[in-house]
Amino acid sequence: MLGWSDRWEALATDAAAGEPGRVLRHDGTAVLVGTASGTEHFLLRATTPPVAVGDWVIVGPDAVEGVLPRSSLLARRDPSTGGAQPIAANVDIVGIVCGLDRPVKLGRVRRFATLAWDAGATPLVILSKADLVEDVAAITDEIITAIPGVDVIAVSAAKADGMSALLERCVDTTLVLVGESGAGKSTLVNALAGHEATRTSEVRTGDHKGRHTTTARQLHLLNGPVRLIDTPGVREVGIVADVDTVDAGFADIAELALDCRFGDCAHTTEPGCAVRAAVEEGELSAERLGAWEELRREAASAELRADPAAHRRADRRLGRVYREVKEMKRRNR
Repeated sequence: MLGWSDRWEALATDAAAGEPGRVLRHDGTAVLVGTASGTEHFLLRATTPPVAVGDWVIVGPDAVEGVLPRSSLLARRDPSTGGAQPIAANVDIVGIVCGLDRPVKLGRVRRFATLAWDAGATPLVILSKADLVEDVAAITDEIITAIPGVDVIAVSAAKADGMSALLERCVDTTLVLVGESGAGKSTLVNALAGHEATRTSEVRTGDHKGRHTTTARQLHLLNGPVRLIDTPGVREVGIVADVDTVDAGFADIAELALDCRFGDCAHTTEPGCAVRAAVEEGELSAERLGAWEELRREAASAELRADPAAHRRADRRLGRVYREVKEMKRRNR
């Protein structure tokens, strides 16, 4: 039920002595772990590697002794530190929940999809509260057109529509639900579980914003079997993916760029730019090009932050540019 397989068996054989288990919830200095013996809290020592919900760990009598190598890790940029903030480990599908009681934010969906691809998982857009709109197909088409490569499924927990299809889609996988507060993640968890697995609350009527009903990431076991990780709503979706992952999500732009006159074309003011020409001719939307440029800048910054030496080199180059500009201004006075 927890997703144990021959892969994890082989990894556990080479790990520290103890019993394997999966992290169901992170509670500060301890984690709730599901093992063959049952469910129990285990302490996290100061020497324990960082642990995320969904991790497979080796536990001793009262503490976590080791963490098995992950098959995937979904993470976003921490708004406080700028570093990577783990969301869930060993996930197969990232369910991007969008409540249809409000406009779908394509930029947010695109960012979550990029993080999913970077983690090695499959993004799945889940349109919740589908009973509140008439033309779900039009919204689905808009998402698929704006973000090629994502699948979309519409559900209504209130009317039990689409639940079976979603469960069938996620059989024998680990699904993590992400999205903003009030999108309907907790209600969706309860509908999929068939009982009140997590607390829900009403959204505000004025702006449809929700309170943070889910305050901790938690793994639930559903029929199927499906392992579902519920997460708190997030306001900011910062990118920690690399540039290559961003480019892979914009294959249409990469294909156009092959026809640019210059191999290092930045697609700004260079002559013979096939990408800009496609925008002018209506073959490529300016919004999509702008999204690619923005995500690429964020990804490049994330790569620099992850590599201190490269960050220092970039700072030195920037410092030289500043000094040269100041010197030019002094000479031109």
